[in-house]
Amino acid sequence: MAKDHLLALDQGTSSSRAIVFHRSGTVVARAQREFRQIFPQPGWVEHDPDEIWQSQFEVAQEALAASGLNAGDIAAIGITNQRETTLLWDRRSGRPIHNAIVWQDRRTEPLCAQLREQGLADAVRRSTGLVIDPYFSATKIRWLLDHVNGAHIAAAQGELAFGTVDSWLLWQLTQGRVHGTDVSNASRTMLFDIRHNQWDHELLKALHVPDSLLPRVFPSSHVFGETTLFGAPIPIAGIAGDQQAALFGQACFRAGLAKNTYGTGCFMLMHTGSAFRASRHGLVTTAAAQPTAMPEYALEGSVFIGGAVVQWLRDGLRAIAGSGQVQALAESVPDSGGVVVVPAFTGLGAPYWNADARGAIVGLTRGSTVAHIARAALESIAFQSAALLQAMAADAAAGGSPLAVSELRVDGGACVNDLLMQFQADLLGIPVVRPQVTETTALGAAYLAGLAAGVYAGTDELAALWCEERRFLPTLPRDRAAERLAAWDHAVRQAVAP
Repeated sequence: MAKDHLLALDQGTSSSRAIVFHRSGTVVARAQREFRQIFPQPGWVEHDPDEIWQSQFEVAQEALAASGLNAGDIAAIGITNQRETTLLWDRRSGRPIHNAIVWQDRRTEPLCAQLREQGLADAVRRSTGLVIDPYFSATKIRWLLDHVNGAHIAAAQGELAFGTVDSWLLWQLTQGRVHGTDVSNASRTMLFDIRHNQWDHELLKALHVPDSLLPRVFPSSHVFGETTLFGAPIPIAGIAGDQQAALFGQACFRAGLAKNTYGTGCFMLMHTGSAFRASRHGLVTTAAAQPTAMPEYALEGSVFIGGAVVQWLRDGLRAIAGSGQVQALAESVPDSGGVVVVPAFTGLGAPYWNADARGAIVGLTRGSTVAHIARAALESIAFQSAALLQAMAADAAAGGSPLAVSELRVDGGACVNDLLMQFQADLLGIPVVRPQVTETTALGAAYLAGLAAGVYAGTDELAALWCEERRFLPTLPRDRAAERLAAWDHAVRQAVAP
């Protein structure tokens, strides 16, 4: 009997989730568990690797139990994960040598500055599609090697393994039998040549990272191994970084289709097909999730603080008791009253790439209230995302490309906020489309696994499963939208001023 269900493991920045999908793309059961965020000092963010694994394993068990299915009913497992977060562990014991260093962590900026001064920026961009920034894994690996006692020697002797979170989960699920990753995660390390789908030995040498640390790299839809931890063998048949998985789950399989994920940060990706397109406007080029060995690419822009600004309203300003209250507070005023919030709490990501920028609230008057600040904070998510789409449009125009984005598909926790989605459409001047299934990151991982396991015949079948729930059409006159965007640009200039 054909197996019609897939298990997606969605290991995110603040929680581990597991979702059981029917082959139709509908959610059968889910489970979620938050885990600790560790802040050893300002600008540093870490996770406990054992907590990542335990929480992910437990929610997978819970989701299976809630579904009423057993391991024998699951066709395959797909993994999606926070991407650049970096782990090193001992190959013999399987023990991590340090906490995971999270993608948000900024401790390696001095090393990044050194690499820029050495003139490596062009080589990095040419090979990896990325900019030199602490965001990516390479300098995190180097920091661990430099700061954990004996790490350089152990690495040189082939005793250590590096992985992004997908590799760590794969290692655990296969009980140390498989050390692998997929092209989408490898492309976020700043060590992977995405033109040729292989590790870049010149960059490895420049960063003093031995290649013995590295996992094998496979297409995103591939039988990586199998796990027996759930009571029966299940193939692990799909892996993709969270944003590439979301692009895949949104059925953005052809050039010109774009999605934006509204999570802790915001991540906008536009599929560019089989062509490597270098950005001239502050974006990065990255490997898309690849169902075959054929390279596929995307332009990507990352916003460091997206939905996290709502957490700041709750925990920092104590303006709201829970995240669900932000829309009502923001809607209690007709507009932001001229207030603009620039949430550069950890610097600014694309297209600005300013590590030294700090948060700012501008335009305050005596009439400003906490509701105006809440509305401006919510609007900051849309402003930052609009800057990404403008950069994508500029890149497409510069390349003489017909890749105009005609609509933006959205997902992530904050996309349920109708006020935010409407404002996003108003700023962009194009429809913003929310799908029926907003769990698109996990869904993308499930689809990739299903392709490799033979559940689906191809991407045409997956595209037919995608359905919209609501379409937000722009209502703001374009001249008024331009005024709002100009006010945002002015506020950003103030946030980055020395």
